[in-house]
Amino acid sequence: MLCGHALIAIWNGITEGGRAEFYAWHLTEHMPERVAIPGFLRGRRYRAIDPATQPEFFTLYEVESFEVTTSNDYLGRLNAPTPWTKRATAAFRDTSRGVARVLTSAGPGSGAVLATVRFSVLNEQDKPTRLALGNLMHDIVRLPRITGAHLAASDAEVSGLKTAESKGRSDLQSPPNWFALIEACTPGSLEEPIRQIVESGFVQQPHVGRYTHEYTRLKTEQSPG
Repeated sequence: MLCGHALIAIWNGITEGGRAEFYAWHLTEHMPERVAIPGFLRGRRYRAIDPATQPEFFTLYEVESFEVTTSNDYLGRLNAPTPWTKRATAAFRDTSRGVARVLTSAGPGSGAVLATVRFSVLNEQDKPTRLALGNLMHDIVRLPRITGAHLAASDAEVSGLKTAESKGRSDLQSPPNWFALIEACTPGSLEEPIRQIVESGFVQQPHVGRYTHEYTRLKTEQSPG
């Protein structure tokens, strides 16, 4: 199960020249800063398993509620980026950021690997589609070595909000529409869930990524909440 009822999901590549600084910044400044914001519960970073997965990095922030994503505390950080943030993000490539509501979250815990499936649906407000995809997450989590299956829908307006941190950046792409996150113990365990999502009949223009876990940042040293 995810920690909260909303997500901030970020896919990004990095230039080779910016890689060392990205790791240092992300580990020691960015993730601690973000998770310290009231309502942020946990941050996780992943790296691509294979060359076919683009972009290379995926970062997931689990937040208490969708209202946290438009709070003064969070927007205050976005509109006051540190010099290190400006320098590190200048090396980002192919960045897509989705601020999303969690529609379904099932499973006993986080896994060693993660599949992200970004997609569109024909009618975002169609209740049968939401119900069918939500039920699919519950079916997927019963597959062997699957530890979590989650469905989220991005808010286009909030995801695309212009801030001081995003000003002047040429790497930013369109935010995802909907996305599924599948957590598992082994890379091979991801293939059947991916197939079921892509072939469900509800998913359009799927973009699949396969990632391995690199780092988790908790709210405190003792607790994720």
